[in-house]
Amino acid sequence: MSPPDFPAHRRFVFRLSFVYLLFWIALAIKPLYPKDWWLENIVVAVGILVLLIAWRWYVLSRTSHVLIFVFLLFHGIGAHYTYSEVPLQDWANQFIPALSETLSRNHYDRFVHFAYGLLLFFPFREVFLHVAKVRATFWTYLVPFSFVLATSLLYELLEWAAAIVLGGDLGMAFLGTQGDIWDAQQDSFWALIGSLLASLALLLHNHWKNRDSAREWAGWQDSPDWRESLITSRNDSQ
Repeated sequence: MSPPDFPAHRRFVFRLSFVYLLFWIALAIKPLYPKDWWLENIVVAVGILVLLIAWRWYVLSRTSHVLIFVFLLFHGIGAHYTYSEVPLQDWANQFIPALSETLSRNHYDRFVHFAYGLLLFFPFREVFLHVAKVRATFWTYLVPFSFVLATSLLYELLEWAAAIVLGGDLGMAFLGTQGDIWDAQQDSFWALIGSLLASLALLLHNHWKNRDSAREWAGWQDSPDWRESLITSRNDSQ
């Protein structure tokens, strides 16, 4: 199978990035707590910076870019309102009235942690396949799964540290526990569940299709044809 056309792939990524920029600008207008919005977007800025720097050596697939795009939209909504005050119950009242009666707390934070595991497992696995070049299938699922859980726990620690340093309403808004002493454990648990479902779904899909698209994409990055297309594209853009 020949590698994909890099210029076309780059145009797709640029268009997707432009759409995300429009959403980001819209959600940056009058956030509920501006200081918390800045804090929430620090992680986004770091992540995008890493992707931009890594672009010179490794380019994620369209599937990975779309999954990251969707996750960033979910996070952007949480940053706009703060996670504990996303009007989830109002939306439930409007679209699913029966569900709104069961919401004892705002579960949007746990939904996004679940989405973190569900949506970002694939990009993490794709990068791992390229960097480690592991042949054993077991490790290509276990390591990304563990990475999702580890980074989810790390984020909870960062939230805790920020809450201690900042204190007051800003610290509580960023922490967003809503009075639940097990909030950090619950958030990490849902990230684990999301990652577990993603890994099982991908394993079944790859078995059914008898191919591993993430492994193929990672392998293309080292092919001479891909490298030639990448170099040509850079020269054309200069």
